[in-house]
Amino acid sequence: MFSFRSIKDYQSHLLNGQTSCVEAVSFYLEHIRLNSHLNAFLEVYDEEALKRAEELDALLAAGKKPGKMHGVVIALKDVICYKDHKASAASRILENYTAIYHATAVAKLLAEGAIIIGRNNCDEFAMGSSNENSSFGKVLNALDNQRVPGGSSGGSAVAVQAGLCMISLGSDTGGSVRQPADFCGIVGLKPGYGKVSRYGLIAYASSFDQIGVFANSVADAALTLEVIAGADEFDSTAGNEPVLPYSAKLSEGKPSYKIAYFKEALEHPSLDPEIGTAIRQMITRLREKGHVVEPVPFDFTDYIVPAYYVLTTAEASSNLSRFDGVKYGYSAKAGFTDLTDFYKKSRSHGFGKEVKRRIMLGTFVLSAGYFDAYFTKAQQVRQILVEKTAEIFSSYDILISPTVPSPAFKFGEKSNNPIEMFLADIYTVYANLVGIPGISLPLFKHSSGMPFGIQAQCPREDELTLLQFSHRVMTEI
Repeated sequence: MFSFRSIKDYQSHLLNGQTSCVEAVSFYLEHIRLNSHLNAFLEVYDEEALKRAEELDALLAAGKKPGKMHGVVIALKDVICYKDHKASAASRILENYTAIYHATAVAKLLAEGAIIIGRNNCDEFAMGSSNENSSFGKVLNALDNQRVPGGSSGGSAVAVQAGLCMISLGSDTGGSVRQPADFCGIVGLKPGYGKVSRYGLIAYASSFDQIGVFANSVADAALTLEVIAGADEFDSTAGNEPVLPYSAKLSEGKPSYKIAYFKEALEHPSLDPEIGTAIRQMITRLREKGHVVEPVPFDFTDYIVPAYYVLTTAEASSNLSRFDGVKYGYSAKAGFTDLTDFYKKSRSHGFGKEVKRRIMLGTFVLSAGYFDAYFTKAQQVRQILVEKTAEIFSSYDILISPTVPSPAFKFGEKSNNPIEMFLADIYTVYANLVGIPGISLPLFKHSSGMPFGIQAQCPREDELTLLQFSHRVMTEI
């Protein structure tokens, strides 16, 4: 019977004839069917995935060299374009939109032999922390169906958590990979800004967005990043630095690391006491293993979330202005008197409540009377954070923190209080503001029965150190 432990183990079984790509795809299709109540998938590519699996099995049988992702079954968040397949951003306004090109990350995966099995549900236009904002229904946490899976990439997280695929891709604008990974008890990797091309990723906030990886292990996340990272002529923000063999170098890390943490983060009133205690105990264990772990002063905690939401909503207001009902997407058919009224009717019906809230907030902070008071000030805070981050990493290798202030909460618990929901992002948005890589590592279990872990971050362009440290933590601590 087919079972999945790691990509390396699976591909070894493929080479030895102990399993096949068809067997793997059939296994996941059946599990998706049995777990359809989780609502993790908006669409499953049954026939296409099986046909792709047959072709890959035939290539291997013919003695062709397999790609790095040969036979790996992958799901895509519904904001990542896959040519000739729907890409709706979980929104009514794009409900029937079909992608006309591959996202660069998708093209790279396919070139290395991956199998795309379907598209995952998510918060509409990646705006949310609970996956309650999808136009196509909420995603359920597989460990407790009464609790949220996190957002906005909740469907992608649950797909890996529930064993519905091997790897999934999400997007992370302020924690949308790391937070659901934490809520679901899996690994969630957000590369540094520009490490992975954003070409083919439906934009929320362009200077924050980054495609990320959900996996069962650091090794699987490292291999996936190795494939999707790198320069791209279609994205000028994608870095030109050579992509390192992350998966081969996981065990070559430093004997010991210099690790920083923000004392203010561990003393923040929003932090669940059990999470705080677990991280303090982990700090002790890291020191016992020979690592240097020290608190560093950080006086900007209370400015992070406001700066993030001012800037991201401003960018969202600009990015989402293209969805006007004229060129593609939902169009109002009647009830309007002029072009302005047509735009209003189309956008009011097509966008959900949370998306409209963020568009209006972004339009407000960009308006003539408030631009300097809000947008300019938030940009200044962002620059201060960039400088402070550079100062920290001039002395330390790694920065650790909680990933989230609490374990997965119950549906409806925060949905009527947007401010409380926004504050749930307090530990994750920092990495997006300053463009550094971050990863959520599943290490602990809460008394509620839900998992939680830690977040590790490192300097920009140093994903290798982040992955090596994470591998060490997951295997030794």
